[in-house]
Amino acid sequence: MNTLNIQILNPNVFSLLHSLESMNLIRIENNRVDYTGDTAFFEDLKSAVEDVRLHKQGKLKLKTAQDLLNEL
Repeated sequence: MNTLNIQILNPNVFSLLHSLESMNLIRIENNRVDYTGDTAFFEDLKSAVEDVRLHKQGKLKLKTAQDLLNEL
């Protein structure tokens, strides 16, 4: 048995995956964490991703890990 992790970009693909599972061709293990109920976490995560994107473009200067540790 081989394991393949995939990222689902379009939720419509689940019907195809469930059809394959019903034919005993694949087994779907849903071990993802659903954060839809925690909107504050999701918004913070989106903000962090945006900060990293801007940093990579050179438009934002982020603190180093050492700076963060020094604040503690």
